[in-house]
Amino acid sequence: MPKMTMVQALNMAFRQEMEKDDSVVLFGEDVGLNGGVFRVTEGLQAQFGEERVFDTPLAEAGIIGFAVGIALYGLKPVCEIQFSGFSYIGLHHIECHASRLRWRTQGRFHVPMVVRAPYGGGVRALEHHSESREAFWAHMPGLKMVIPSGPRNARALMVSAIRDPDPVIFYEPKAVYRAYREEVPEEEETLPIGKSHLVQEGKDLTMISYGAMMRPTLEAASQLKEKHGIEPEVIDLLTISPLDDELFVQSTRKTGRAILVHEAARSFGPGAEVVSRIMEQAFYNLEAPIARVTGFDIHMPLFGWETSYIPHANRIVEAARKTLSA
Repeated sequence: MPKMTMVQALNMAFRQEMEKDDSVVLFGEDVGLNGGVFRVTEGLQAQFGEERVFDTPLAEAGIIGFAVGIALYGLKPVCEIQFSGFSYIGLHHIECHASRLRWRTQGRFHVPMVVRAPYGGGVRALEHHSESREAFWAHMPGLKMVIPSGPRNARALMVSAIRDPDPVIFYEPKAVYRAYREEVPEEEETLPIGKSHLVQEGKDLTMISYGAMMRPTLEAASQLKEKHGIEPEVIDLLTISPLDDELFVQSTRKTGRAILVHEAARSFGPGAEVVSRIMEQAFYNLEAPIARVTGFDIHMPLFGWETSYIPHANRIVEAARKTLSA
């Protein structure tokens, strides 16, 4: 199998789905001629033409509203919001229309669209370029909220998102775009939306994360094992909504301890929902309070200060050891 970056794996997902299905169209700011600001759609306009891969004005509300309309008429739009922090301009169309039309029409209409956006920090970007606001979308009934963590699951989840009959918000961790390569099969591969993944088996502690934070979580797990003899179990959520609680609840029942890692702000973040479900379903199995290692309840700092905001392996190890000593 060829080794690919996440950028290359996503590009392959688009190319293969567009070859199979003429109803798939890609559009957004600079996605056509330039291949997107991160070059995720590079070469696709040349292959499929300007009617299927095209640039739009700088108008996020227009991009998302247009996607809703053509989805209702039988196409499968994949629209790019250049950075996730720009998506709030299209909030009206997502909340009032995309997420509600299946319910509003009692199942007569579906909105098979994907809103994809680079999210998160780690690349020293400007304001509105580094948010991690997945809780916004996860809170809306009728939407699916997907966040891959690596090249292979990004490709497989994107294929599933394009084929899904309902709207999917697809956050792509830009800090992972070119961070490493992974074997990705050329043949078709999908992953079910709404299912998490057991990355590493263990017995002492359950570590739960997703997206860009999987790398520091796995680094922390490695340190815990090598330096302290602790064997963590690591779970990648992959989908924030619908949230697969079966795997992490089962794991916490086994280990008796859990730690949740995410880049989003702590208060009302996805981790709070994970903790709540563990408390509801595995309270009597817990041997210590559940720990959270998250971003802080402030806006993402600019430039060099973002490294103090984003969870890193040392913070995760410290929280894990505190949980294990409780």
